Amino acid sequence: MHRWILDADGAPARAHAARAPGDALAGVIGSIGTANFGTEALASLNAALPVDSWSIYRVHRHQPPRLHASGSFGIPDTTGECFRVYRAGLYQADASFDPVHEAAPGAPAIMTHWSADELGAAHREQIYLRYGMRERLSLILAEPDGGLMSVNLYRHEHQRRFDDAEFEWAQSAARWLLACVTRHIELAARLGVEACPEADEPAVAPLAHALERLRRRCPGLTARETQICERLLRGWSHDGIASDLGLSVATVKTYRNRAFDRLGIHFRSELFSLAMHTGEPTH
Repeated sequence: MHRWILDADGAPARAHAARAPGDALAGVIGSIGTANFGTEALASLNAALPVDSWSIYRVHRHQPPRLHASGSFGIPDTTGECFRVYRAGLYQADASFDPVHEAAPGAPAIMTHWSADELGAAHREQIYLRYGMRERLSLILAEPDGGLMSVNLYRHEHQRRFDDAEFEWAQSAARWLLACVTRHIELAARLGVEACPEADEPAVAPLAHALERLRRRCPGLTARETQICERLLRGWSHDGIASDLGLSVATVKTYRNRAFDRLGIHFRSELFSLAMHTGEPTH
């Protein structure tokens, strides 16, 4: 793993002086606020930094990550599938953002580089090996609410590894690219543009239908038990649910156990299965 603390103006890209950040990012700027930002902006970025896929998401310590855009260039797009796997639980054990929290306080942005073999076994096997990804270069911005916005650039198995000159170029472009992404997220929210809505919700979406299936199966579920199940289906951790509902973690687990007993299940995976399929009511 490598980490760079980026200053406000970015680092000079000596080896890529002929490919200034503004030239490559002109197309990124033109894609801001559009539903196709994930694919169009990546295509423009590839003129300077060849990457097969990317993802832009926000992470918090006790809430599921939220995907804002993703896409692929020159290969079938599996970024939505990758994010669904990550959001279903892998994010809870993801230590790849720890170097950001350990960086100097107040650093404008951080750049990190990870090879697949440096990541945790589950993360590596379920995403990187399964989808043929070999490296991730991330530009990460700390946000006022304690969350992190991460722009992740992926190299796949058939591509060569990132080199020092490309690291330098990425540092020089970081300030502009992060500004473009931040502006896109703000504008897309205002315009109601959702580039990848299906990747940001669990596979049981729409959630309202999933909860209705649970109520039909078990009319005896209490309001609090339903609230717990809803957040479990969204991928929340027990800590996140406790914080959101103003409960202790132990109380959250107690309500979870009661709900699972009523539903006749033992694991979260069974909850997802019930929410996706109708079944005979239980009492």
